[in-house]
Amino acid sequence: MKILVIDDERAIRNSLKDILSDEGYEVEVAEDGNVALGMVEKERYNVIFCDIKMPNMDGIEFLDRAMKEGLDSAIIMISGHGDIDTAVECIRKGAYDFIQKPLDLNRILITLKNATERTNLVKETKALKKKVYGQQMIGESEAIGHIKDMIAKVAPTDARVLITGPNGSGKELVARSLHQQSERSAMPYIEVNCAAIPSELIESELFGHEKGAFTSAIKQHKGKFEQADGGTLFLDEIGDMSLAAQAKVLRVLQERKLSRVGSDKDIDVDVRVLAATNKDLRKEIEEGNFREDLYHRLSVIVIKVPSLDERKSDIPILIEHFSRQIAEETGKPVRAFNPEAVKLLQEKNWPGNIRELRNVVERLLILGDNEISVQNVRDYVTA
Repeated sequence: MKILVIDDERAIRNSLKDILSDEGYEVEVAEDGNVALGMVEKERYNVIFCDIKMPNMDGIEFLDRAMKEGLDSAIIMISGHGDIDTAVECIRKGAYDFIQKPLDLNRILITLKNATERTNLVKETKALKKKVYGQQMIGESEAIGHIKDMIAKVAPTDARVLITGPNGSGKELVARSLHQQSERSAMPYIEVNCAAIPSELIESELFGHEKGAFTSAIKQHKGKFEQADGGTLFLDEIGDMSLAAQAKVLRVLQERKLSRVGSDKDIDVDVRVLAATNKDLRKEIEEGNFREDLYHRLSVIVIKVPSLDERKSDIPILIEHFSRQIAEETGKPVRAFNPEAVKLLQEKNWPGNIRELRNVVERLLILGDNEISVQNVRDYVTA
C-alpha cells in the first residue's frame, strides 16, 4: 500500500516516513501541496497525510483541488494549530480524518488502519459497479440514440430480441443493457457463446444432463436454461448452433419446458431469451442451416447494431472512455489524445469495430507520448 506524506517540516516528513515504512507501508514525501499535486497525477496513493499550514499551496487548497479532481485516496489532515472549526471544515471538504500535532503513534496507526479499510471498501464498490454497470453503450450518434431508445422501450417487457451486427460492434452490451433495465435485473444473467461450444456438447450445456447420460457424465449437471431460470439467457452467435440443438431450443420457447440429456422428465423454466448473430439468418434459412420457425420465435424485436464505420462521430467519445477505463485498470494517469490524432483515427476504416478501437487505444497509451500525437497514430496504427 502506498502512502504520501505532505508537510513543510522535514523532521516531521522523515519521522512519519520512517515510522510508516517500519510498519511495512511504501511511503513517499512532498514538502507542499503544489509538489504533491504533481505526484498524485503520476501515482496513485491509498492514503495521504497532509499538513494544513504550508507555503506555496497549503493543505486546505490541496484538499479542494484533490476533491475536484476526483482523487479517491483517503486524505488525513494534520495540524499544529488545529481547532474544532478547522477540523469541521476539513471533514466537510472531504478529508477522511483530522489529527492534531504533536502526532501520537497509536492514533496514526489506528486512523491509518481505518482509512485503509475505507479505501478498500471504495475500491471494491467501484469494482462491483464496474462489473454490473461498467459495460455500457457509449456514444451520441443518431444510430446509438435509436438503439438506446429501443432498449428503453423493449427492456421492461418479456419480448424476445434478436440482436444483429458485425463482430466487435457491441451486441453483448445491448443484451446486457436489456437485462439490466428489465424487471429480471435482480435474477441471473447467463451468457452462452454458441460458436465456442462443440456441437456434440451444446445440448448438454444448454439443457443439462443426468449422471451416466454419456461416458464423461459423472454427475448431474444443470444446463444454462435452468441456471437462468427467472432471469435472462443470452445466446450469442446463435447462427452457429446445430440444427438438433435449435429444435430443442424451439421446444423450450414454445412450451417453457426442457428435459436434460439422458432424462425424459420435463422441467419448467421461466427464461427470457435474447439472441445475437453476425450472420444473415434469412440466408442461413435458405441454405438449410437455420430453422425458420426458430427465427420467427427469436425475432419478435430485431435490434441492428451499427458498425463503427457507420458511427464515426462517436470515435472521440469512445477514445476518451477507453482511455479512462484503461487508466483505471492499470493504475496509470489518464492521458490525452491530440485532436489531430483523434481526427486521423476517425478517418481510418474499422473492420474490427469497437473491439479493434479499444485495442488501438490501449496500444497507443502503452507506446505513445504523454499526449498521443498524429505521429504515434502513424507509427503504431495500421491504415
